[in-house]
Amino acid sequence: MKIRVLIVEDEALIRWSLRQKFQERGYEVTEAENGQQALEGYVENAYDLIMLDYKLPDITGLDVLHGIRQVDENAVVIMMTAYSTIETAVEAIKLGAFNYLAKPFQMEELLITVDKALETTRLRREVAELRRQTQEEFGISAIIGRDPSMLRMFDVIRRVSQTGVSTVFLRGETGTGKDLVARVIHHNSDRAAQPFVNITCTALSESLLESELFGHERGAFTDAKAQKKGLLELADGGTAFLDEVGDMPAALQAKLLRFLEERRFRRVGGTREIGVDVRIIGATNRDLEQAINDGQFRRDLMYRLNVVTINLPPLRARGDDVKLLTQHFVAKFCTEFKKEITEISDDAEEKLRTYGWPGNVRELRNVIERAVLLCGSTTIRSADIVLGRNEETPWEWDIENVALPPDGFDFEKLRRLEFHLLRQALERSNNNQTQAARLLNLSRDRLRYRLQKHGLL
Repeated sequence: MKIRVLIVEDEALIRWSLRQKFQERGYEVTEAENGQQALEGYVENAYDLIMLDYKLPDITGLDVLHGIRQVDENAVVIMMTAYSTIETAVEAIKLGAFNYLAKPFQMEELLITVDKALETTRLRREVAELRRQTQEEFGISAIIGRDPSMLRMFDVIRRVSQTGVSTVFLRGETGTGKDLVARVIHHNSDRAAQPFVNITCTALSESLLESELFGHERGAFTDAKAQKKGLLELADGGTAFLDEVGDMPAALQAKLLRFLEERRFRRVGGTREIGVDVRIIGATNRDLEQAINDGQFRRDLMYRLNVVTINLPPLRARGDDVKLLTQHFVAKFCTEFKKEITEISDDAEEKLRTYGWPGNVRELRNVIERAVLLCGSTTIRSADIVLGRNEETPWEWDIENVALPPDGFDFEKLRRLEFHLLRQALERSNNNQTQAARLLNLSRDRLRYRLQKHGLL
């Protein structure tokens, strides 16, 4: 695709000189000899770069710049003038000009400026495309469901996204999609252009979790050789998602409560109060009321988190959504594995419909991924659907009934086992961390923590 340049200049010789140089570079060039012609042409066309003279026969270049920016606030404009003053240069930059060149200019100098401007154009397009893809990936439609309970949840998500609610609490069983809901809320709010940070509160020890959340000052503890900003500070203006907040250590619960009340904190080892504007989305699959009764969770923290609570329904309570999600995942994995599956047999559908889905949507996704991968025809049959524990999955140990041997146990064996399982998951997924995390039923953050712990990153 050719780079398109608009030259707005009343002197024919300069227009000709610029056109020759740009065409040598393979650019597509359009010319305008006055401001009105430039504005009319810009409304009808899109340009990668505008070379704009300051003094034009009808209106000034600043008027043209203002008009162009009203049409496209991301337009990249280089101003040119023989009447250069500091005031006009400052005014042009304030109006959004990329740069300001005084005539007569050296062609080499101009081309360097043009290259920098075109790089800006390229980067802006990439950012715009990434934002478009993100909006598509995390729009409300990214959550699959038509059950009335889901439609009610969509309505709450829209309202929360479009308001300034600073604290949101997601409650639901494991695998119901709390992470996805958190991202949808963020990416459909006015915070979408700012960071979304995710931390799993059970993935780190208490001291490391505090440092991750609040940061630390140099020398705050052994190996703290430099100052480090915490995730809450890095998320300023955006969203911090605290997954499994119900399992947060008691000492940190008090610090989180203070932060939620004041939106201020101190880094570990620091004395300065730091204020941030961040939306907190907490999530848990625990029965917090029982945890409060057991003395494991602070009642006042639950009240503070409970500004707006979104309850995610379990898959078993969502009726025909099982079929809808199955179709979605079959299409997704057929594309991913380059397979052609045209239907799901009635007995396979019945098997999926009547299953209890203790692992919810995550479990369904994994079951369908396996079925698509192993299916040997264009139809998924009951035999392709492997649910829960069975003779084909002997690695599902009965952990609850494991007994400590009389002579004790070498706990180092568990570390080696974890190392080998992590390495096998990476090998099986061709080092795709998302797929490896799925194989191990871990979040990506928890997988990365374990990979780092074992030196596999």
